[in-house]
Amino acid sequence: MRDTPRQFAHFLEIAIASASETENHLDFALRTRAISGVTATALLSELVIIRRMLVVLRRRVLESTGRDGSRPRLPPETRNPEPETRNPKLPVRRRTSLPLFDQPTADSKPTSPPIPLAFKAAPKLQPRIMLRLGIVGLPNVGKSTLFNALTAAKAEAANYPFCTVEPNVGMVEVPDPRLDTLAKIVQPKRTVPAVVQFVDIAGLVKGASQGEGLGNKFLQNIRETDAIVHVIRCFADDDVTHVMGQPDPARDKEIIELELALSDLAQVEKRLDKARRAAKANDKEALAELPALEAANAALSEGKPLWRAGLSADDLEKLAGLQLLTAKPVLYAANVTDAELSGDEGAYLTALRAAVAAGGENAQIVPFSAKIESELAELGAEERAEFLASLGIESAGLDRLIRAGYSLLGLETYFTAGEQEVRAWTIHKGDTAPKAAGVIHTDFEKGFIRAETVAYEDFVTHGGWKGAKEKGVARAEGKEYVVQDGDVMLFRFNV
Repeated sequence: MRDTPRQFAHFLEIAIASASETENHLDFALRTRAISGVTATALLSELVIIRRMLVVLRRRVLESTGRDGSRPRLPPETRNPEPETRNPKLPVRRRTSLPLFDQPTADSKPTSPPIPLAFKAAPKLQPRIMLRLGIVGLPNVGKSTLFNALTAAKAEAANYPFCTVEPNVGMVEVPDPRLDTLAKIVQPKRTVPAVVQFVDIAGLVKGASQGEGLGNKFLQNIRETDAIVHVIRCFADDDVTHVMGQPDPARDKEIIELELALSDLAQVEKRLDKARRAAKANDKEALAELPALEAANAALSEGKPLWRAGLSADDLEKLAGLQLLTAKPVLYAANVTDAELSGDEGAYLTALRAAVAAGGENAQIVPFSAKIESELAELGAEERAEFLASLGIESAGLDRLIRAGYSLLGLETYFTAGEQEVRAWTIHKGDTAPKAAGVIHTDFEKGFIRAETVAYEDFVTHGGWKGAKEKGVARAEGKEYVVQDGDVMLFRFNV
């Protein structure tokens, strides 16, 4: 039983990998409309929770048994006999009744965990680039109302604090009028937009790190997101409870920043303690990581978020594995009155802008009205346009929030357009054609030959692929081509 903890950790690794692979398949099923969005969202939410529990369990197993997953060494008098003292003629008992796993050979190395045969046979899908946003804020500032408006998921929203206990996870289609225009030209069997994932957690209060309110344990649910959406209430209403009495955007912003910093500090301190002990043994990875951890620890100990700590890009890269919340980009969603969206902004929104500017943040502020967004969610496309026009508003808060998220993270969209489907794909600005192809499938990137490319405007002007080729605006681009936002592409590959 000496290796039981390590074997258990290996089984947990397999379970985590299987959960991640299933998430990829669910994401693919959602995007191809093989199952409904509601069903996929519910399953993804459960899988995310299960996978995180498995990760925590594996970490605890490894921490309790030593850094390499083996049990701590026992005193000499209590250790098992050394291998050479055992009778070499006795057969070694091996468990061979589990055909799910590859059986070890005589020359195989026992350092790698067994891999399920069924898992090996699964198709290799490239994880899609999907914008993931975590919603944070004080209780009762409009987080869950915004989440419901964005996702139509009907998360609990009420006029009292802590009505959201379990994290809400929702998938939102990215509104892009270019997709509809392409679909009218190509007339495909289906149209598939890009998607954004939103994660809404329970509200934080001052002292959450010490257990106030519901504590800060819910922050673990948004560590895997790409950016933070900080919802701040920017209106006064005696009928809507505020946990601090009256709204104060600058104060409310500081409270959430401090709680995020303290949550990150707990993560960094654990890692720093291990790195210091490993560094004493001249561990190269620990020695390289130590300066970044020391710098992060110093900033977080002062309650300073890492986005204001002035860490180098190299330091942030070394800290990336910790998924620190205050190292993520931030969007401020200012919940304002209906009148402010079409007129002059009020004192609360002005105060928020001043607070963000004073902190030197490179962050966008997106004003929205949770009330209007919830009403828009109940309307059809034409009714939405008429309703916005009657209010004197150019676009819904959802559109502006997603555009701000794409801009913040340097994302853009290209399209594929054929008889089967017209689809939007999300990539990073500066990605080359093979990288863009890999978002569809890894085989597209590995066997990339060329990409037939037409700019969106040319595609629309000339009525599709045929007209674009006749007019000579269709191009054959190679491996060095940097994809432009709106490109319509057809990839040629050979594997």
